[in-house]
Formats: sequence, structure tokens, C-alpha cells
Amino acid sequence: MTTDLSPRLRDFLGYGDSPPHPRWPGGARIAVNLNLNFEGGGERCIAEGDDCSEGMLNDIGMPCMTGFRSPLAESQFEYGSRVGVWRVLRTLSRFGIKASVLGVVAALQRNPQVLQAVLSQGHELVCHGYRWLDYQVMPREEERQHVEAATAWMLAHCGASAFGWMTGRPSIHTRGLIAATGNVLYDRDELNDELPYWVHAQGKPHLVIPYSYETNDNRFNENSGFSTADQFYTYMIDAFETLYEEGQERPGLLSVGLHDRLIGRPARIRGLVKFLEHASARGGVWFCTGAEIAAHWRTNFPCVHDERPA
Repeated sequence: MTTDLSPRLRDFLGYGDSPPHPRWPGGARIAVNLNLNFEGGGERCIAEGDDCSEGMLNDIGMPCMTGFRSPLAESQFEYGSRVGVWRVLRTLSRFGIKASVLGVVAALQRNPQVLQAVLSQGHELVCHGYRWLDYQVMPREEERQHVEAATAWMLAHCGASAFGWMTGRPSIHTRGLIAATGNVLYDRDELNDELPYWVHAQGKPHLVIPYSYETNDNRFNENSGFSTADQFYTYMIDAFETLYEEGQERPGLLSVGLHDRLIGRPARIRGLVKFLEHASARGGVWFCTGAEIAAHWRTNFPCVHDERPA
């Protein structure tokens, strides 16, 4: 057994009972950030040289299969790229909302039409890693190569010199590796707060914008939470209304995770539509991308020297 000498220091205090008033633009009571995961073609697959098929979030209960291909698991991810992503993008356009698109580089390479649509429609392109893998079990040097390859691709295709990053299943080395590139505005690889915060990585300030695996359509997976669109809608509205009420004094951030192969199904998309109808009808709501949150936080809450280490 190896000893985990993680550079990550655990922090159980955070902002405590005195979080900063985020001063969202326009005096908004709540910031709502929609995150569309685009992963099909970057997942584990024997055809891509992996030793097993993908068993996570394939939505049909197919376990990871070692040594041979799993056509049903593969086709589930293909659905997201072929059909689901377009349905979600049309829905966002209907409401005039810009999302953070968490794009796996290997997936975007397989479907350049999606890349073009994301950029032309004004969505934020966030690097979701070179492939959709569990990086916490990958050797550090191999992960470094993936980070460098993903960074080079993003610089060539995303139209910006700096961008957000969300690995999804990060290792203890991930933050240091992405910070070392000098091209990462912020990362989403924490679930521990409801407001952005600063850490130090590679000796420099590094912004974290927390993500959520709870207000997330991943709970449709294998009957682990949501079975119907109404269940998704009800849960998202309950979270929204709690934060909206609290936002009278303490505005917060609602991060909603979406996956094209999950919420992009004809029945499930109704849950997203009903949530957006409800949220967009309320005053004091700031629909925003991660990049917009990062820009706001850097301007209004710049890093101070005693911020938390990574």
C-alpha cells in the first residue's frame, strides 16, 4: 500500500457563518450557472486503447466490461453527441441563456460541429480534460501529458489565452499541473462551498468556483435519484427557492450540472425547460457562465496573501 502524500490541505472552515456578500451584477439575489458536460468520445473504450468499457454515467446500467467492447455503452455516449447536445443547445437558445460547456477535448475533436455551435452561440468553453477518465488513478507524468495536450488544443481552438478547467475526477496532482500551464482562469474541481474562493497553487493565486454533483442530472443515472423530469425540476426548484430566499441577505451561487446524454432525452428535457421557465420569470437572477463569475470575483474580491493553500 502506498502512502498518499497529497499537497491538498483539507479545510473545514471556509467562510463559516460570515460569507462575503458577492455583490452579483445588478444586485441579483442568486447567480445561476448552467454547466453542460460534453464527453462522448472521450470516455473509456476498448476501441480507444483502454482496457475496459465505460461503466460510469452511461445511464443504462451497463457495468464496466474488461477486455472487450460494449456496444450499448458506446452508443449511449454517441447519443449525447449526435442528438442530446443539440436538444440542450436549442433549449438554451430558446431562453437566451449562455452556459459553461465542459468539453472533453477528445469529444470535441470527434464532433467539430458542436465546437462551432458552442463558440458561435456565445457559450463559454471550459476544458473538461483531454479525456473523460478517472485521473486520480493515473500516474502523474501521464496526467501531465494529458494536461499539456488539452491546453495546447484549447489554445488553438477556444479563441482565448485563458480558460476554465473542470476535470471531474481529479487527482491530488491536477490543480498543480493545470496551474503550471499559466492558462487556467479557475477550476471547478471542488464540491465544498457555494461561493468562489482563492487558494494558492504553484506559488500563485488560483480561483476555485465550486461545482455540484447534487444539483446535477447525473442523478438520473441507473435510478440513483431522479426517474422523471418532474423529479429533476422539483429538486432544482427547491434548491433555487432556498437560495433565492436566502439571497435577500446572503446571495449565493446555484451550479447546475447537465449531460447531453442524460438531460438531452425527450422526456427529461421537460424538467430543464420547466426549471428555466420558473427561474427566468423571477427578478434578481443572474444567469452567468463560469468565466463571468471569475471576472466578477477577480474584480470585487481579489486574492489576499493569507488565502488557503491548495
